Amino acid sequence: MRHKKGIKKLSRPTDQRLALIKSLTGSLIKNKKIKTTYDRAKETSKMVSRVITLAKKGDLYSRRRALSVIIDKEIIKELFNISKERFGNRNGGYTRITKIGQRRGDAAEMALIELL
Repeated sequence: MRHKKGIKKLSRPTDQRLALIKSLTGSLIKNKKIKTTYDRAKETSKMVSRVITLAKKGDLYSRRRALSVIIDKEIIKELFNISKERFGNRNGGYTRITKIGQRRGDAAEMALIELL
């Protein structure tokens, strides 16, 4: 069954939503941790796990698929170089999401997402 397999809409059209998640994924891999809303962090975590799994494979096809998600070639090069040693023996669970309270302006639930 495919129950609960969908994605959150994040109150955005498809192209804007994908661009947002892709940019958050690139920022997370580059900076190792970012602060965003909880729902965005959960969706970003899904995309990051896919990209890190591709980086662990390390072949050309995986590199090209990762480049379709993350545009910056320097981030991809860094990810593919460190993924074997950093995530080699881990079968998922590459990120940690920690709730850090509510945003002052609109009381949105904020979270800190970081790579393990």
